[in-house]
Amino acid sequence: MSNYNIYFSPTGGTKKVADILVKNLGGEYQELDLCREIDLIAMEPQDVCVISVPSYGGRVPAIAISRLKKISGNGAKAILNCVYGNREWEDTLTELQDTLEEVGFVCVAAVAAVAEHSIFRQFATGRPDADDAAQLADFAKQIQQKLDDNQFGTLVLAGNHGTYKEFGGAAFKPEGNESCIGCGLCAKECPVSAICFDDPYRTDKDRCISCMRCVGICPQHARDFDPGFMKTMSEKMEARLSGHKENYLFL
Repeated sequence: MSNYNIYFSPTGGTKKVADILVKNLGGEYQELDLCREIDLIAMEPQDVCVISVPSYGGRVPAIAISRLKKISGNGAKAILNCVYGNREWEDTLTELQDTLEEVGFVCVAAVAAVAEHSIFRQFATGRPDADDAAQLADFAKQIQQKLDDNQFGTLVLAGNHGTYKEFGGAAFKPEGNESCIGCGLCAKECPVSAICFDDPYRTDKDRCISCMRCVGICPQHARDFDPGFMKTMSEKMEARLSGHKENYLFL
């Protein structure tokens, strides 16, 4: 039997939630980072996988879906973890469930948890916090009990199956500024190869998924957005992103 912590977490918020869950589940977990290309993998029926994705506009990032489809579930047990930036997760969990069941996983439980918004950092700042960690630890114990009982019915989740919310991508596409020294770290770490090694100042806006990984890892803080545009959009989004949103468990 093997346990896996499988995650797509460009800015680290999704992985923070995933790490709290696996820490409080039984056994040791091997990590598999979906921000990088992965080889074809075949699971065993006794394996347990915590599979974590962020919600982008109420959907699973397409690149995460394509990499998850390289994994053959073969009856392995999946714990779904959707992390949302204090708005809504909409069809993210159901899309993840449909994908995992398509490749042969048995979905036994799911979590929808809040983390700091990856673009507008002033919303849900510091989450998951200590209270979240305690709640997620309790969730993990409930999930572990279900795994121990070995009784798995149909997992019913909030959201639509098959026909998901349309998401045309975010309008926010970061580019380099005058502080860029051309080190190429952003190009190396971009999950979708939207930044050219030869000209890391630029972003291929058709490929960019606005995951903010390049912004977060740049040692020069040289990737950003137009401040005026960000201020306008922040004010526009404030009503939808403010307040204290909750974490949810589906068993």
